[in-house]
Amino acid sequence: MIVAARRTLVLGGTRSGKSRYAEDLLPADGPVRYCATARRRDDDAEWAARIEAHRARRPPGWTTVEEPDLVALLRGTGPGDDPLLVDDLATWLTGVLDDAGAWERADVPAAVGERVAELVDAVAGCAGRVVLVSAEVGLGVVPGTRAGRLFRDELGAANTALAQVCDEVLLLVAGLPVQLK
Repeated sequence: MIVAARRTLVLGGTRSGKSRYAEDLLPADGPVRYCATARRRDDDAEWAARIEAHRARRPPGWTTVEEPDLVALLRGTGPGDDPLLVDDLATWLTGVLDDAGAWERADVPAAVGERVAELVDAVAGCAGRVVLVSAEVGLGVVPGTRAGRLFRDELGAANTALAQVCDEVLLLVAGLPVQLK
């Protein structure tokens, strides 16, 4: 008997196809809650265009939740609820780092680790179907700035912790999925 994964983590690099792949894991003709974690910036037209491209390809039956309280959504999702698609955890973590003032500090504020731990705990306890999308940034060049290294390290740690509590983990490479777990 094949049992469908309840918690799926889809990782991939820039333009790897991770978002599209994650979207295709859920029914296009059924209700899905699409949790868009990217924060809008009025001063960045290119970023707004990326957000709009993602929005335009979502099926009409899907509900978009922008800048969601992910922990609350995950904790409140039961087996009979509409599935959640979270896209993506890299932009969610960027918001966490912003809120904690981590970019300007020499150390990583405890609030960052606490928020990530809350998220991991909420994913582990989520009783409904959830698909998480996150960037895999640990395969490339070592960033030349402290902020770049901070982001890479914190996202890598978050991805590792989430992979431990997910039933299925995939890595998209050049548009092709590689099943890790």
